Amino acid sequence: MNSEFTIAVHSLALLAHLPGHMASSELIAQNVCTNPARIRKIMGILRKNGFVKTKEGVGGGYMLACDPGDVTLAAIYRSISTGTLKPHWCSGDPKEACLVSANMHGVMDQIFTEAELYYTKYLEQLTIQTVLDKVRQGQGQCQGQNRQ
Repeated sequence: MNSEFTIAVHSLALLAHLPGHMASSELIAQNVCTNPARIRKIMGILRKNGFVKTKEGVGGGYMLACDPGDVTLAAIYRSISTGTLKPHWCSGDPKEACLVSANMHGVMDQIFTEAELYYTKYLEQLTIQTVLDKVRQGQGQCQGQNRQ
């Protein structure tokens, strides 16, 4: 799994916490603890998939373009990270005479494919609003904003 999914969920939860406000890539990056270029890359994907809208120039940035209660984590996962549960490297050699080495790649592919199906099914049960509600049950404040 890559960190882009976590960054996307974090960014969308932040925007949901600041409804009607534009957030710059710098503000989001500071909140997420990453760099603004990485945020812009991920927000571009989220914009392309209809989760955020953008405004350029002074006072511009990103704003949530959807209802946080309607956006499942599965939808975000599919737009950002589908296929990332499976590692890029696989052990074994299909040309090998050894039964284990020759078949390990296919077996592991099946395991990771099934795991991703179960994982996505679980993520269908969670929304950005669910995440924001869980965050609000925690401690602390957000970028000088009072918790709502």
